[in-house]
Amino acid sequence: MLLLVTSAHSQDQTCPVNINFSTGDLYNWSASTGLVGGAVMNYPLPNNGVTTIPEYSLSNTGIQVITSSFNDHFGGFPTIPVINGYAYNYSVQLGSTTNSHDLNSTNRNPGGFTRAITYTINVPAGSAAVPYTMTYAYALVLENGTHNSNQQPLFKATLRTSAGVISCASPEYYLPTLNNAGNNGGNTSTGATLDTAAALANGFTNSPVLFLSYSGTNNNAGTWLQDVWTKNWTEVTFDLSPYRGQQVTLTFEADNCTPGAHFAYAYVALRNTCAGLEISGSPTACTNSELTYSIPALAGATYNWTVPAGWTILSGANTNTIRVKVGNNGGNIIVQQANSCANLKDTLAVTTTLPTIAGQVNSDAVVCAGNNSTLLTTAGYRGSVLNWLSSTDGVNWSSLNITGNSYLAQNLQTTTHYAALIQNGNTCSIDTSHAAVITVNTQSAGGSLSPANTNICQGETTRPTLQLNASNGNVQNWQSSTDNINWSNLYAAGQQQSFQPGTITTTTHYRVIVKSGVCPADTSLTASIHYFPTPIAAAAFVPDTASICYGKSAAFTASITTGTSYTWSNPSIVLASGNGSVPVQPYTITGTVTPASSTALLLSVYNAGCPNAYIARLPIHVAPKIIVFAGNDTSVVIGQPLQLQASANSAEANIFSWTPASYLNNTAIANPVATFNSSSPDQITYVATASTAAGCSASDNITVKIFKTAADIFMPNAFTPNADGLNDVIMPVCVGITRLNYFRVFNRWGQLIFSTSGMGRGWDGMIGGQPQSSGNFVYMVQGVDYTGKVITKKGNILLIR
Repeated sequence: MLLLVTSAHSQDQTCPVNINFSTGDLYNWSASTGLVGGAVMNYPLPNNGVTTIPEYSLSNTGIQVITSSFNDHFGGFPTIPVINGYAYNYSVQLGSTTNSHDLNSTNRNPGGFTRAITYTINVPAGSAAVPYTMTYAYALVLENGTHNSNQQPLFKATLRTSAGVISCASPEYYLPTLNNAGNNGGNTSTGATLDTAAALANGFTNSPVLFLSYSGTNNNAGTWLQDVWTKNWTEVTFDLSPYRGQQVTLTFEADNCTPGAHFAYAYVALRNTCAGLEISGSPTACTNSELTYSIPALAGATYNWTVPAGWTILSGANTNTIRVKVGNNGGNIIVQQANSCANLKDTLAVTTTLPTIAGQVNSDAVVCAGNNSTLLTTAGYRGSVLNWLSSTDGVNWSSLNITGNSYLAQNLQTTTHYAALIQNGNTCSIDTSHAAVITVNTQSAGGSLSPANTNICQGETTRPTLQLNASNGNVQNWQSSTDNINWSNLYAAGQQQSFQPGTITTTTHYRVIVKSGVCPADTSLTASIHYFPTPIAAAAFVPDTASICYGKSAAFTASITTGTSYTWSNPSIVLASGNGSVPVQPYTITGTVTPASSTALLLSVYNAGCPNAYIARLPIHVAPKIIVFAGNDTSVVIGQPLQLQASANSAEANIFSWTPASYLNNTAIANPVATFNSSSPDQITYVATASTAAGCSASDNITVKIFKTAADIFMPNAFTPNADGLNDVIMPVCVGITRLNYFRVFNRWGQLIFSTSGMGRGWDGMIGGQPQSSGNFVYMVQGVDYTGKVITKKGNILLIR
C-alpha cells in the first residue's frame, strides 16, 4: 500500500478535500494494485480525473469510483448506501471477481490480487477535547477460500501515524474458518471448514447466486458453486482529535486469498462530516411508532443510550443501533460510545407527532360514461396527502401523482375507485383513505325492434311479437303511434323486452324508451305494423290429417272460402285439380299427394288486396319403408327339408305370408319348411310378404333349384375369368349340403393357391392380386349333406384366358 503525504487543506472541523469522492474521481487519494506478498503497481497523487484503475497486470477493473448506484450482483444491496436516513452520494469499489486463474500463470499459487487506496489526512490543530471524526461505511463480497482465517479473502481499514498503526481503528474483515486446513503444496492451506455460525453472527449472508470457481487442481472448466458470502452496508467511525496538528494516513484494502484463487471485493463510502459523532434517525417521531436510531460503529466500543421519558428501547441498547417504541412526548436521545481510542457523545432533539388518520374521500357518485366531471375531496384526515390512487376493480391501484386535497375526475368510461395516501410526518405510517366510488353507467342505447315491418289484414288473428334487440339500459316504456309523430305510452307493455300488440285496425308504429342509469334515455328504431282492410284468405283441408304407407298416395279435399289464388308448397308430389286461380267462392280442390316421408302439405291462399297468405296445413304421416328379405337363392335335393326364413326391417311388419303354398308346411309364418318330391318342378320361386296391422306391406322372393338326385357336390371342369360376368369364378355347386368343410385349389407344383369354407364362394383366377395364365389346376372339396354324410371330391379344372 502507499502512504503518501498531502499538504494540509482542513481547517477547524472541515473534512479533507474529496475524502468522500465528491469530485467523482480519486483526486487526493493515492492507490496501488499488486499481488499478495508480490509485486505492486503504484498510482501516486494527485490522481485528478482518475475514476478506474485496472487489476495488477490485467485490463480488468480493480478500483473504480461509483457516482450512480446500482445493485450488487451477489448481495443485491445498493452500491451507494443510504443508512438510517443519511444518504451517501459516492462510493468506491475495491477489487473484483478476478482471481489467479485470470493470470494464466504457470505458478500454481501466484498470490492473490490486492488493491488499496490511501488518503493522508492533516488533522487540524486545536484542542484534543474537540472531536475530529472520520466515518465510513463498507459492504463486502467475499468468496469462501476454505483456507485458514489468516489466508482468507479480506477487507481491511488501516489508520497509521508516524508512530505506527492505530490498532483500535484498523479492523480486518474476513470469513472465519476453524483453522484445521492442511498444507497442499506451495506453503498454502486448503480444506478449512467455514465457521458458519461466526460468519452469520458477523453479519455475513450466503449469496444464492452461483459463481464459476476455478479453485482446485486441473479444473480448467471450473465448477459452479454457491460459496460467495456478502455483508450489507455497515458504518464505522474513529476520532482523530488525539492527533490534532499531525498527519495520519487512512488506507482501505481488499485482498484475494493468499494463494490467489478466491476473490474479494468491497465497497467503501465516506461521510463529509468530521465535527464529531452524529446520531442518524428522524428528529420527528410518530407517537406509538417504532423507529431506529444509529451511530457509526466504533471498534470494540461500549454504548450507552438515553431516550426521552415514556420511550422504550426495544433492542440494541448495547450496540450502535437501537430500535425504540416512541412515547407521547419528545425530548433528547443521547448516546455515548467509547473505546481505547475515543470517547464520543451526541444528542439529538426529537419532537413527536400524532399518528396518521387516513380519513375518507368524499363522495360516491354515479355518472354517465363519456362527458362527466366529479370533484372529489379528502376529509377527516390527519397528515398530508402524498398521492391520489385510482382503481377500476378496487384491488389493483394506479398512481395519479396528485398531492392536493382535491381531485377532479373527468370523462370516465368505467366505474372507478379513488383513494388518497395520507402520512402525518415521515415517521408515521402511510395509510390509505376510505375510497370513493364513482359508478359509471354506460350510455343508453335504444336498439332496434324485430320484425321491423309486418302486414296485418282484416280478420287476421295472428299478430307479431315485437322483440327489442341490441339495447343497453332498462326499458322505461313501450310507445305506439298511428302517424309516427304523436306517441302514446303502452302501460300494458311495462318494462318487458318483448310485446305483442292487441287487435290491429289501422297501421300502427311502435318504439321503446330505454335508459341506462343516470344517462339520458334513448329511443329504439321504429317497428311498423301495416293494416290492410281487405279480408285475409280462408281455406281448410277435409280431412285435416292423413296417414299412408310408403310409396302410396293420400287423397285430399281442400275448400277455399275466401281468396283469389293459391299455390302448393311442393307441387312435384301433388296431383290435383285446378290451376292456381279461384274462379268462385267457395272453391273445392281434390287431389292426391305422394310424399316419400312424413311431411305437411301446405296450401297458400291469397286474397287480392291483402299481401299476406293464409296457409292451410295437411299433416301427412308416411309409414317407414318396409324391406323384406326372403333369403338367398338356394338348391336342394328331393326329400331334403328346406327351412325358409323371411325377415323385415320393421318390427311392426310382423304379419307374414308366402305364395305359392306348394310344398310349404305353413304359409302364414315367417319361417315355413319346404319339402320337395320327385314330382316337384326343377325350380320354384316363392314370394314372402310382410305386412303391418295398418295394412302396409312389402315383398321379396327366393328361387329354389330342385335336384332329383342324392345330395352331392358338383364341380365345373373349366372357367373363363375374363371379367365379362359369365363364368368368371369357379366354385362347387352344393346340392343337399349343409356344411362345406373346404374348397381348395392347387397349382401344378402342389402349392395351395386358394381355400374357403364358405358356400357360394369361389376362385377368380387370381393369386396375390395377379391374374394367372391359362392352365390346369387341381381342386379338392369336402362337405356334409343334410343326413350327416361326408362327401369328398377332387379333380382337375381348366383356367381358360
